[in-house]
Amino acid sequence: MSSGFDLSTLFESKEKKKVSSVLTSKFSAPAIIFRWRMNSRNNLRGRRVLYARSQALGAGDSVFAAAQCRNYLTVDQCVACFDASVSKLVNCTSGNGAYVTFDNCFVRYEDFADFYNDPYVTEDGNNTPRVLCGNQSASRPTVFNQVVDELLLDIKNATPKASNLYFASTRKITGENVTVYATAQCAESINQDVCQNCMNKAYDRLTIDCLPSTEARFFDMGCFARYSNTSFFNDNQTMDFTNVLKGHSSKAAIIAAAIAGVVLIILVLVLWSLYRSWKKSKKTEQDTTNFEGAVHYNYKDLQRATDNFSQENILGKGGFGEVFKGVLDDNNVVAVKKLHVQHGGVKGEFENEVKLISNIHHRNLLRLLGWSIEGSDYLILVLEYMPNGSLDQFLWGSKRGTLNWNQRYEIIFGIARGLAHLHEELHIKILHRDIKSSNILLSDDFKPKIADFGLARFQPEDQSHVSTKFAGTLGYTAPEYARNGVLSEKVDTYSFGIVILEIVSGRRSTEVKSDSQSIDYLLENERKSLGTRQLTRPTFVNNRERRIYIRSSRPKDMQATQQTQSRRETTKEM
Repeated sequence: MSSGFDLSTLFESKEKKKVSSVLTSKFSAPAIIFRWRMNSRNNLRGRRVLYARSQALGAGDSVFAAAQCRNYLTVDQCVACFDASVSKLVNCTSGNGAYVTFDNCFVRYEDFADFYNDPYVTEDGNNTPRVLCGNQSASRPTVFNQVVDELLLDIKNATPKASNLYFASTRKITGENVTVYATAQCAESINQDVCQNCMNKAYDRLTIDCLPSTEARFFDMGCFARYSNTSFFNDNQTMDFTNVLKGHSSKAAIIAAAIAGVVLIILVLVLWSLYRSWKKSKKTEQDTTNFEGAVHYNYKDLQRATDNFSQENILGKGGFGEVFKGVLDDNNVVAVKKLHVQHGGVKGEFENEVKLISNIHHRNLLRLLGWSIEGSDYLILVLEYMPNGSLDQFLWGSKRGTLNWNQRYEIIFGIARGLAHLHEELHIKILHRDIKSSNILLSDDFKPKIADFGLARFQPEDQSHVSTKFAGTLGYTAPEYARNGVLSEKVDTYSFGIVILEIVSGRRSTEVKSDSQSIDYLLENERKSLGTRQLTRPTFVNNRERRIYIRSSRPKDMQATQQTQSRRETTKEM
């Protein structure tokens, strides 16, 4: 039985070494071909298995063969696929080996036995892995790509751990009547390490080369992988990831982990005791920490400046508190950010903001002017006041449509300069993690300043990626951060790309459709319209502005929002 593609010539090596005329004639002899064919066929049918090996002798020389079917087949279907594969081998007998593969099975023969006796000998150096991508693309590529990527990632990790090096599963796409089917299989003759290496290649090639194609296949001497939005195995043939991906630690690893755990507990208790003693002696000093570059304000002065934090002076609300407009005694206008202690993690958040912002001075980063701690009830930041408010008000708020393209252009590159300063120009890399239009404030001459460093974290210089607690906003968050907590400057790059899309289109990153209550993603629409340039554009004063838009910002938004992290530029490169 063969379905899908006829792949009989996929791995015919162009450089196959010819053996002697005597051996070639023996390989071509119908008798020896017939013998190992029947041996393998009988093994498949007689033993009721989907994998068989066979050896046939001819005048002192041997042919070694292996055949394997996908585990979702019946034995009869497997034998039918085997017969179809062997029928293709008659065109390959002029060499010293051949490999024929279909969607549902493969057959291989060689003049040496190592390829199925030695678990490390699986590949032919003259052949490279192949990938075949379907001709149709998903209607909602962003959602489809994410679902397929997550499914293939689980398949990649589970297949080498499965008892027969085979796995099959499905994943439904939310909001659509679509199910993605995926399967992977390694040759039973190889070991877990070789299988894992092959699965890593399969995952990379399928996700990078083929998505958002609705189906694709990966072929290598050691493994096979496939996904499709149409079923090619029964729903009751899926497997459970839970048992495969958990509980595979060896006994030695468990013992080592237990010992390490005991040692760690003892160490933590000792350090905790020392820390409590130190903290008690330093409490007064900690409560009056001097943050370089920022002024300590008296709480009553700030209370008076904001008219007792009147709702009439409120500028905005965030996850940890509120921002008020304040007028100090010297008539300077400031923004006062009031954080509530009872919210979890706020004190650490406050310390981060003060330490970070007080020593950072850049024209595109909001400046911290001072701070205040009043007992245990309030933590307050005094910030530079931005008279034009946040960018989102000019994109879809009350001031929508008032920005011309020159202003939008300067805002885009101002944000890029601010992020580049955080990522590249300080003594230590700072990640924002929550770049969005409401966190971009505008001065009276519409110069952008990045605000809200409450979610920022340091990134160690010797570590390119940091996994940490999730902090971000739906519609702006990079896929690797949302799924796995993988944090790098490319997370900010992705969010910045979404902001660029909002600036040039005047639309939100996510909008709820009134007719169906489903979420409409701006990035999906942009990918669909990339070829036709149908995205809503700002009003251009002249052709020069139009050329600047097409030449500079349009490519950058798509480059910044690549699904694969390595394909995104840094903000400095942009």
